[in-house]
Amino acid sequence: MDPTTFILFGATGDLAKRKIYPALYNLFIDQKLPQSFALIGLGRREMNDESFKASVEQSIHNFSRREANNAALIRDFLRAFRYSVLDISRKEDYKKLLHLIEQREEELHVSPNRLFYLSVGPEFFETIAANIQESGLGSENGWKRLVIEKPFGRDLQSARDLNRKLAQAFAEHEIFRIDHYLGKPMVQKLEILQQNPVLNALWTNHYIANVQITANETVGVEDRAGYYDHVGAVRDMFQNHMLQLLMMLTSHLPKNSNFEMVRFKKKKVMEALEPLQKEEVSASVIRGQYKAGIVQGKPVIGYTSEPGIAPTSMNDTFIAARLQIDDYFWRGVPFYIRTGKRMNEKSTRIVIEFKERLDASQGTTDGKAPNLLVFEISPNEGITLQLNTRDPQHKGGYKSIQLDFHESQEDIPEAYENLIYDALHGNPTFFAHRDEVELSWKWVQPILGAFEENLVPLHLYEAGYYGSSETDALLAKDGYHWWFDAKPEQQIEPLLSMP
Repeated sequence: MDPTTFILFGATGDLAKRKIYPALYNLFIDQKLPQSFALIGLGRREMNDESFKASVEQSIHNFSRREANNAALIRDFLRAFRYSVLDISRKEDYKKLLHLIEQREEELHVSPNRLFYLSVGPEFFETIAANIQESGLGSENGWKRLVIEKPFGRDLQSARDLNRKLAQAFAEHEIFRIDHYLGKPMVQKLEILQQNPVLNALWTNHYIANVQITANETVGVEDRAGYYDHVGAVRDMFQNHMLQLLMMLTSHLPKNSNFEMVRFKKKKVMEALEPLQKEEVSASVIRGQYKAGIVQGKPVIGYTSEPGIAPTSMNDTFIAARLQIDDYFWRGVPFYIRTGKRMNEKSTRIVIEFKERLDASQGTTDGKAPNLLVFEISPNEGITLQLNTRDPQHKGGYKSIQLDFHESQEDIPEAYENLIYDALHGNPTFFAHRDEVELSWKWVQPILGAFEENLVPLHLYEAGYYGSSETDALLAKDGYHWWFDAKPEQQIEPLLSMP
């Protein structure tokens, strides 16, 4: 790997402590960092190098997937770390940073290859990118890369504006937009699994009845009220994570696809996604907001009782949608996507339901339970194939056979390990391209408009459940139901009726 200087904006923040430092530490243990690697942490807080290293070490002890009990190993890892104070808006600080980086590169006798990781709020992306360019931090004698975290805009126009401004300082191949769902090992396996000849033969509308993509969270708004109440589930999860899962699942990648082919195929999926009209959104989209209930045996308060949330808030904490892809492979197959907070369980799961066998003499299906292919993405990773076969003990009956593949969780790298490793290598396969970002916002834009104009009812759902009964009806009108929802009957209260 090329020698690399890793410049981390927001080095004292929560994301750096919980995800970035533990990921770098585990990459270091696995010998997946460049042999010559330097990290310069940046923040507004006054701190010397030793205090910064101590803070990084504490985050490793608290959040690393491996126990950090080898003092010598940690000491070797922390040798790469330095700290500098930087005010994002002060141009003089960028000149000071350039001097520090050049001094460090000279000490290590390395080329000026610089990865700028923006672990800061999106409102600072444009300012930092412009100052990097203006200050000369992106040296022409080496490569430069910019890593940014979602959200990439809050609607179509702001996403386009952000992409245009970033392009003034960085070429598209230099920009790595992190969607951490794309770093999850099972999501990355979807690319390879599609190329398996057995699955590839079944991966069409000839055999698949419907597809269900679910991301449940048991947590509420927590300490993100100021942010979350302005974005909701549709912006926080649906536009990015959920649509990226859809793209990865349905892209029909040819064997040995490179990153350009992956991005081309994902773009084709978004272009084939049937658009919604704002006035018709309510027929395909359900939105909800959690009220008080019981989650994992503990009582929890409702969304509008959370600290920092207005009692009159109409923000969505749950969204479910029915989508269709109008192309050769998927035409006629409904895709059901849902995500929400304060659900019954924490899980991210994809369920492929195969069509039932048709009885040629009767012209109807044979009535047995359908075959299922289930991808468990988190918290545990695995694949289950549920097959229905004749039961020899009961003449004419059927029973289910499950074939399971579950990897040991101990050895599975976390998403940020995979993504940071790829960014260091300059591999953009599992990062969001600007086209994907803008196309996903374009598809979501009518939903945003319908929500803002209250054209879609907002339903209260009891915390600890899987959303409202209207969500079940979304599938029932097609003759399907959600799989793996073990829930009792619940009362649904419409918080807002359609005008």
